[in-house]
Amino acid sequence: MIGLGSKSSVVLATIVALAPFAVQADEGLWTFESFPAAKVKAAYGVDITPAWLDKVRAASVRLSIGCSGSVVSPNGLVFTNSHCVTDCAQAVSPKDADYLADGFLAAAPPEEKSCPGLEAEILQGVADVTDRLKSAIAGRAASDVVRARNAAVSAAELEGCGDDQRLRCQVITLYEAGRYALYKYRVYRDVRLVFTPSAKAAFFGGDPDNFNFPRYDLDVAFLRLYEDGNPVATPDHLVWNPAPPAARESVFVPGNPGPTERDATLAQLGTQRDVIIPLSMAELSELRGRLIRFGEEGDARRRAAASDLAQVENDYKVRVGELATLSDPTFLAAKQSQESDFQAKARARFGAGLGDPWRVLGGIATQSKALWPAYRALAAGPYDSKLFDAARTLVRAAAERPKPSAERLPEYADAELPQVAKGVLDPQPIDPDLEQLMLEFWLSKARERLGADDPLTQRLLGADSPETLARNLVAGSRLADPAVRKALWDGGSSAIAASSDPMIAFVRRIDADARRLRAEYEAKVAGPTALAESALAQARFAIYGETRYPDGTLSNRLSYGAVEGWTDRGQTTGPFTTFAGLYRRSTGQPPYDLDAKWKAAESELAPGAVFDFTTNNDIVGGNSGSPVLNANAEVIGAAFDGNIHSIGGDYWFDPMLNRAVAVSTAATTEALRKVYGATALLAELGVR
Repeated sequence: MIGLGSKSSVVLATIVALAPFAVQADEGLWTFESFPAAKVKAAYGVDITPAWLDKVRAASVRLSIGCSGSVVSPNGLVFTNSHCVTDCAQAVSPKDADYLADGFLAAAPPEEKSCPGLEAEILQGVADVTDRLKSAIAGRAASDVVRARNAAVSAAELEGCGDDQRLRCQVITLYEAGRYALYKYRVYRDVRLVFTPSAKAAFFGGDPDNFNFPRYDLDVAFLRLYEDGNPVATPDHLVWNPAPPAARESVFVPGNPGPTERDATLAQLGTQRDVIIPLSMAELSELRGRLIRFGEEGDARRRAAASDLAQVENDYKVRVGELATLSDPTFLAAKQSQESDFQAKARARFGAGLGDPWRVLGGIATQSKALWPAYRALAAGPYDSKLFDAARTLVRAAAERPKPSAERLPEYADAELPQVAKGVLDPQPIDPDLEQLMLEFWLSKARERLGADDPLTQRLLGADSPETLARNLVAGSRLADPAVRKALWDGGSSAIAASSDPMIAFVRRIDADARRLRAEYEAKVAGPTALAESALAQARFAIYGETRYPDGTLSNRLSYGAVEGWTDRGQTTGPFTTFAGLYRRSTGQPPYDLDAKWKAAESELAPGAVFDFTTNNDIVGGNSGSPVLNANAEVIGAAFDGNIHSIGGDYWFDPMLNRAVAVSTAATTEALRKVYGATALLAELGVR
């Protein structure tokens, strides 16, 4: 799965990659509005016209689970990754089937399964709202910036989309608060599962192969967009090209890369290195062990924990890589050189008028280190407890919905409420034993971090142990019933106040503290950070121009590059794997065992067909499911991971080593035909 991992050799090219604000060849999480078409023309001889960009943007999909996709048929068919639909596959599996383990293929649209909580969005337009947002926070005390900005964001979003439930407007912060843009999305709230392969096919090699290459994963899935009970007509879809990619072929990856910190200061990175990442690593490591042990207690528990375990293993590997990057002396020296060069130029140009945003951010980093443990323990909540999440959403929605949109917590603004409602009201399977594990773990870690005598710990636990409290909360709660959740949602504050559900009562008990910690963090960290980063952004624009791309924000971006392998320490890794390699790699033992369908199809599959491939595109988490396009804007693959060298992608990009890993449409077409017999799906893709 796309994320970040590390090896120490990765940083050997860091000094080149971190030359002060210079964008290296093929680097960039470019917005569609600022895509460097001339640079691409010079590098690859490809004309990326406004019409090309409009076509790709109109068929690029943002999924509410933090993944990307693309529309590939005139009937709302969306191409993405299998690992993006694991929760859906689990949720829609009947008692006598396991679609996550065994795969799923709908023979016809009536058999397609609606994915609980899943939404899809397609960008319709972008408007600059920088002046409006900056005016809203101008002259504000740092402690008031977040509240004022949230109010202005809510107003802009409401004006942009009104009460049209088919639209979602979102203000995106770009260039660390240097620019603000209003993105208008067309929203589809009925998204159904069409196809996903078995876990053995999609995740062949498991955690050992994650962030590595060669890879042999059919990490693909198909979804369909519905509206009013019917498949959506999508005439602006992308063309499916089943031909294999060629070495050095120019390729483009539209998607929604997640938050990156390539413009963060050394002080900000120090907080990540010294506090946030180590705390996260310790928790993920222990949680991984608990989930493994849980899954060993029977097939039902293994099935219930499978998705969470895969995500925890992925996240842990990401944290390990991030820490290695942020601790490497070569990386830090290069980052220091970059920051010193920028400081010298900015002070020479602006003098005392700039202030000292670097010193301010250093002070904020100290505040952040002090506040983070309590904020993480209480304000963030458990890693993944569906019952707790539902309770907190219901309690907060009841308190926030009566307020004017601009005065609410931003996640409950009018623009967000339809997605919030879908997430809490859609039916979803809830395993009580897994819920208890997640709550026990969270409560025990909170007590460990804060101390048994801390007032926050005492309000969390009362007189109970983490184990007793978790057991009582899960056993007594009725929130697993969608009808109960709907009654509480519809009943609002009076229903919440009258509820005797122990999970609702628990959230009522702790929510004032959680809100206070959040408000304190916003006043002392988020607000001052926004002001300081905005000052730095304006200095960057003045000194280096606006030819740079902004950090990732889970919003629409486009990267360019080529199909390419890499050479590290004298060893060259080619860009392709084949079906023949898959069968050679198969040992019959997990995680290198094949399912029966793939064993039976070995003689039918073309052994030399390209399976997975690598490109030098700049991608990070959030790009999972992003289509890989050729120069004609045809789909030739889907990105699903990065190589081990891309581990520090949140912090920098190395064009010599960082590689995206994708599964080819050639392999997908071959497998759909010869392994799965998906003739109707192939016909819809235009493949005969």
